[in-house]
Amino acid sequence: MDTFLETDRLILRGIQENDVQGMYELDSDPEVHRYLGNRPISSMEEAESIVKYIRDQYEKDGIGRFAVIDKSTEEFIGWAGLKYERTVRTDMDYYDLGYRLKRKFWGRGIATEAALESLKYGFQILKLQQIYAGAQVDNLGSNKVLQKVGLIFIETFKFDHAPHNWYGLSLNQWEERN
Repeated sequence: MDTFLETDRLILRGIQENDVQGMYELDSDPEVHRYLGNRPISSMEEAESIVKYIRDQYEKDGIGRFAVIDKSTEEFIGWAGLKYERTVRTDMDYYDLGYRLKRKFWGRGIATEAALESLKYGFQILKLQQIYAGAQVDNLGSNKVLQKVGLIFIETFKFDHAPHNWYGLSLNQWEERN
C-alpha cells in the first residue's frame, strides 16, 4: 500500500515487512492487550503473521491499517487507520476505525491525531458513507478518543465475552462538522 498520510508529528503509511520488530514490541506488551482479550503475542513469528495479515488486507480489500511513524525519530509507534471488518459484528460488514500504540506513546494525543487523519482519508479520499468503531466499555482511553474525534455512540454490544461501546459517523455528519 503506497498511500501515506502526514500530520504535524506523524507519518501514516502502509505496514511494511520491516515493521515486524515494531509490531512485536507493540503486541507483546500485556498492557496493550488489556482490553483486547488479554492475548499478547510471544514470538517474532506471531509478529510476522500480523504484518502479513495486514498486508493481505491491502490486496484483498484495498485498505488496511497504517503504520504510525514518529516524524522526528522515524520510530514505529503503532498502527492506526481503517480496515474493512467482517468478524467483530456478526450482523454487518463495515469500515472500522482503529488504533493501537506502544504504551510509551499513550497520553500524547497521537491516537486522536492519527484517528482524525484516518477519518479525513476515509471520507474525503475514499468517499466512504459510514465509518464505525468499537471499544471495550472499560477502555476509557479508547472510548475518549472515539468521542473526541466525533464518532457518535450507538449502542453497547458483546464481543469476545466483553461489553463494547459501538460508535459511528456518516459522511454527512462528518461534512457538517468540517
